[in-house]
Amino acid sequence: MAAPGAPLRTLRALLRELRRAAGRSYRDSPAYRHVLAAFRAHRVTSEKLCRAQQELHFQAATYLCLLRSVREHEALHREYHGRGERSPQEIAGLVGFRLPQQPGGKG
Repeated sequence: MAAPGAPLRTLRALLRELRRAAGRSYRDSPAYRHVLAAFRAHRVTSEKLCRAQQELHFQAATYLCLLRSVREHEALHREYHGRGERSPQEIAGLVGFRLPQQPGGKG
């Protein structure tokens, strides 16, 4: 996982991933409400310096990494998941190879 950037950038990216995961009704989800409430509760004000803000930012960046990884894993799983028995030509094409031609026109 990369080093966390600005907290606002992390919040926006986290909300974007939640929108991708939940669809159009993501604002009704408990995860959306929890993330916004946590960021609002841990923001730095002129009256106090919140020591837990960096901890919250790290947790948010970790959760963002998890959401992105799950989404990418599902995409890879859909693309490469086995659909039963495949021919050698299909498997070679899947990984970007071509099978050699046999002499005599076979294959």
